Amino acid sequence: MTSDFSAAGVRVPDSKLARETTELVRDAASDLIYDHSRRVYFFGALQGRNRDLSFDPELLYIAAMFHDLGLGEPFHGSGRRFEVDSADEARRFLQARQVPEDSIRRVWTAIALHTTPGIPEFMEPEVALVTAGVEYDVLGIGYHDLTEADRAAVVGLHPRPDFKQRILEAFTEGIRPKPETTFGNVKADVLAHYVPGFERGDFVRTILDSPWAE
Repeated sequence: MTSDFSAAGVRVPDSKLARETTELVRDAASDLIYDHSRRVYFFGALQGRNRDLSFDPELLYIAAMFHDLGLGEPFHGSGRRFEVDSADEARRFLQARQVPEDSIRRVWTAIALHTTPGIPEFMEPEVALVTAGVEYDVLGIGYHDLTEADRAAVVGLHPRPDFKQRILEAFTEGIRPKPETTFGNVKADVLAHYVPGFERGDFVRTILDSPWAE
């Protein structure tokens, strides 16, 4: 059974903070980003259950829902990584509601690191599981960790028509105006594929060309 609030035995937290999060993201993001973000929560929570992790569902939900807001047009001229723009939006939202600083820190970190593989999995459960949910939905990492029935329940609630191409388009449009923010991270691959003339930063060249004499 699924509803607007549950899938595969995972429920969206029924709190004022979670409801306000849903309303904000529903209004601010496209259907693509909204549905993706909800799937990230469900898949992250399911992976948390599989890994026997104790996590705060409300914090996981908020982080999952905010994690891609920085791709939106209002942030195209920020000059910062979209992950940081997303994390800062979540922080402002939570600070305005007097959420404890440790909770805000967890949400901010979960969002800021969700495209930095190899680190989040060793951090707090909420941080690890936002990345796990993103990797599951976007990259298919751990695809067979969940049952076909659980996948179908989540996708039935939040479908993913032509998702691969549509999310790549969203990534491209979100970071095309600030290509310098892709230095050293996975989003450089997106611009290399979809933006003619893009030249990725070279870490070795940056060292060799620095103002140090040797």
